[in-house]
Amino acid sequence: MAGINRKGSGAAVAAAYAVALCAAVLVLVLAAGAADAAGCNPSALSPCMSAIMLGAAPSPGCCVQLRAQQPCLCQYARDPSYRSYVTSPSAQRAVKACNVKANC
Repeated sequence: MAGINRKGSGAAVAAAYAVALCAAVLVLVLAAGAADAAGCNPSALSPCMSAIMLGAAPSPGCCVQLRAQQPCLCQYARDPSYRSYVTSPSAQRAVKACNVKANC
């Protein structure tokens, strides 16, 4: 495969993660309308995207939002739009690190 620059592959991976992160935020924002009716706001979890998508340590702001959205986490886990994000190993680590209980 001529013309492929192996040195730029790290940048390509970072770009792919950025695109995935943006897509996840977009899904959360678009679906927020339905959840808002029940008092839940999935877009409020946007401070947790790096923890959920990339496995980074959750920020203090992420933990605040996870605690605020704790009653909604099981609802998100049942929703096909959110399920893969909320039940991912990275999301579970963030929930545990923030000492949030989500017994679904």
